[in-house]
Amino acid sequence: MTTTTPAKKRGPYAKSAITRQRAVDAALELFSSTGYRGATLTDVADRIGMTLTGLQHHFPDKDSLLAAVLEERDRRSRDENRIEVGEDATDKLIAIAARNVHTPELTELHCVLSAEATSPDHPAHDYFVERYRRERQAGTRYFQELIDQGRIGNAVEARSLATQLISLADGLQLQWLLDRDSVDLVSEIRRFLTVVLPAMAAGESASPSVLSPTHTD
Repeated sequence: MTTTTPAKKRGPYAKSAITRQRAVDAALELFSSTGYRGATLTDVADRIGMTLTGLQHHFPDKDSLLAAVLEERDRRSRDENRIEVGEDATDKLIAIAARNVHTPELTELHCVLSAEATSPDHPAHDYFVERYRRERQAGTRYFQELIDQGRIGNAVEARSLATQLISLADGLQLQWLLDRDSVDLVSEIRRFLTVVLPAMAAGESASPSVLSPTHTD
């Protein structure tokens, strides 16, 4: 006599996880295009064909949905952007810039939300303050290791190099989003990492008279 094992049914938890992910993906797109303040829970619900009540079963308010969106962005970033101390990260950072070009919705999400979050009452304010703090700390450790190994000069402190790299990347991303035909995000990142940053670290600079306010042609 043989017995047949019933097919395993997909339970409510699996269905709930799929619904949550669809909502997060939709919110990510909406927040990227309209900003956090410009999109409502109703907009997200409409995007995925749900009622507002149904969406609120998974995300009671917009702040909880925003938290899930930021977690998703960080998850995707961690999966692709991990850089170890002592590693030559030039190629990886250039690859990250190339990936940002191919995922403009995530790049735009970062630019829009980080700008909105400068207001202390924005629900993502503390998130971005801590995120930039972590990036500066990680960048400082990375550049300090390169300095200690003698792979770059020590004319500029590691923390300053980290801060300037983050600032350059964010600024270039914004310029690229505004004018994609005129700004080559990947080429500019590559030039900074391979030419400008090593020269800065080595203490190479233009003659002071060139940049002096009193200089005249």
